[in-house]
Amino acid sequence: MQLKKGESDRMMQKYPSVLLENAINELAKLPGIGKKTALRLALYTLKRTPEEITSLGEAIVNLRNHVNYCRVCHNICDEDICSICNDSSRDTALLCVVENIKDVMAIENTGQFHGLYHVLGGIISPMEGIGPNDLQIPDLIRRAQTGDVCEIILALSTTMEGDTTNFYIYRKLAGLNIKVSVIARGVSIGDEIEYADEITLGRSILNRTDFNDSFKQ
Repeated sequence: MQLKKGESDRMMQKYPSVLLENAINELAKLPGIGKKTALRLALYTLKRTPEEITSLGEAIVNLRNHVNYCRVCHNICDEDICSICNDSSRDTALLCVVENIKDVMAIENTGQFHGLYHVLGGIISPMEGIGPNDLQIPDLIRRAQTGDVCEIILALSTTMEGDTTNFYIYRKLAGLNIKVSVIARGVSIGDEIEYADEITLGRSILNRTDFNDSFKQ
C-alpha cells in the first residue's frame, strides 16, 4: 500500500517524547530552521541547566512583550526614543531611509554614516499586498516637511520592489527643498542591504548619487 506524503512523514518522524516533539515543532517555525536543526537545538537545551534555559526563555518573552519602537525613526529601542535619535552628535540634517531594523544595524556597523534613520518597516510590494500606507512613508514625509532635513538617502535593497519604493518616495518629496540621493551601485542589483559586506556598504553610502542621476545609470 502506497502512503501519502503526510502519512509517510509522520511515520518517519518518531520521537521518544511528546515534549521533545512539541519543542521541535515550535523551533522549526523559526525562519531558516528545519526539523533537523530544530532537533539539534532541542537536544542542546537538555544539556543546559534549568537556570540557563529559563534565562533564554525570559529574554525572548521580554523581547516580544517589552521592546519599544522609536516614535521618531521606528527603530527598536528600550525607551520612547532610540539612542541614535537621542545622540546629539548625529547630523540631524541627513536622513537615511531603510527597509528594516537589520539594515540600520548593517549601516551602523560600517561606521561611515553619522546622520539619522527612518525605518519603513518594509517596501512596496503589490504581489504581497503591501502598499505605501502599510509602511512608515507618511511619517517620513511629515519628517521631511519639518524643514530640518536637507538630504534624504534612499538606502533600500536594489530590487524591483526597492526601486519602486524609491521612486514613490521621490515623487512624494517633490516640491520640498530636499536633496534626494540613492546609495551607489556598489551594492549589486538584486542584493539586499543586510547581506552586503561592510566595506561595500560603507562605500555605497559615501559615494551616493543624486536620485535623478540614478535614472541615467
